Amino acid sequence: MTSIHVAREVTLPDDLRVARAESAPHLGPRILFFSGGSALNGISRRLKHYTFNSMHLITPFDSGGSSQVLRQAFDIPAVGDLRSRLMALADETVLGQPDVYALFSHRLPKDGDQKALRAEVARMVQGKHPLLSAIAKPMRQLIQTQLARFADEVPDDFDYRNASIGNLILAGGYLGNGRALEPVLFLMSKMVDVRGTVRAIVDENLQLGVELQDGRRIVGQRQISGKEVAPLDSPIARLFLSDGDTELSADAVPLPKRNRRLIEQAEVICYPPGSLFSSVIANLLPAGVGRAVAKRRVPKVYLPSLGKDPEALGHDLAGQIGAILTPLLRDAGPKASPRDLVSHVLCDTSLPPDDCAKVEKVHGIPCVRLPLAAEGETRYDVDAVSRVLVSLN
Repeated sequence: MTSIHVAREVTLPDDLRVARAESAPHLGPRILFFSGGSALNGISRRLKHYTFNSMHLITPFDSGGSSQVLRQAFDIPAVGDLRSRLMALADETVLGQPDVYALFSHRLPKDGDQKALRAEVARMVQGKHPLLSAIAKPMRQLIQTQLARFADEVPDDFDYRNASIGNLILAGGYLGNGRALEPVLFLMSKMVDVRGTVRAIVDENLQLGVELQDGRRIVGQRQISGKEVAPLDSPIARLFLSDGDTELSADAVPLPKRNRRLIEQAEVICYPPGSLFSSVIANLLPAGVGRAVAKRRVPKVYLPSLGKDPEALGHDLAGQIGAILTPLLRDAGPKASPRDLVSHVLCDTSLPPDDCAKVEKVHGIPCVRLPLAAEGETRYDVDAVSRVLVSLN
């Protein structure tokens, strides 16, 4: 068997490719995203109309919100972003599982009484809650099994306020499957007929840490994202993984083989919008990511965030790309070039041309300027982005 590399010219968007994908999404392109957080959920929700084959490698290092409550209670990776992406890709039509979707998407009140919230979850475990009784057997029994495992191990002082039921089910499944995420993610994907593949980049309970330009070191995603605490006042110089006490070496956290195979199957690779370091670059830190990406001869595009990103303080567009390239080039080795890892930058036409010119001058990576923003807003038009991504295949 002989393989050759064929280059071709692409029209963005390509109406023929878009129409073909929309008519047969089960045959749609395998677009792989390195992401976390909610920034990509809108695009994901629209993209599933064009392809059922998108692949999402998600950071499990979140340490904020209800995910942090679960991490502290059970010493588990963060599951909130994983559940959120599963729901974005779920079949939301009547042909799907709307009752299961409703349960997985349900949140307990932020200001509820703890005793009442605990009792509500207990009714779910027993199958007596309306959200559970609406689900037919045997799926209801499968869900009850995961919730029962959660209830068996939950600490007495667990804070149920604003808890996502889907997150509790994921936590119970993780505990009931030998403290592994992959089995319960697979099960939940099947329950709501997810139109794609969602996995944690690694199945590890780790923390993100940063070294700032002023020399300070901060550990914990919630401390650096600028959402739950004050934004950083010094630019991020370096991102690293930590076990909570010490920084881990670059090769201490390897990319699992199953995720390497996903990268090897990708027809398009996308570094999408989101918090630059904690949502995007966090997924590029495990050993083997850079090597796997460099080997693929496919479009590899960066779609920068349109709104203000507190983590990108001091980073213009060229600086953002430099931050993405740093862990990838370190892992890919001296023979790799920036173009092996990021082939193009997809920019909205609102971006100043000088910013694009600087990217090409500094990194040798071309910018493609397209009308991608929603009219009058600092967010993407999800259909415009989806059509462009599908056209790249």
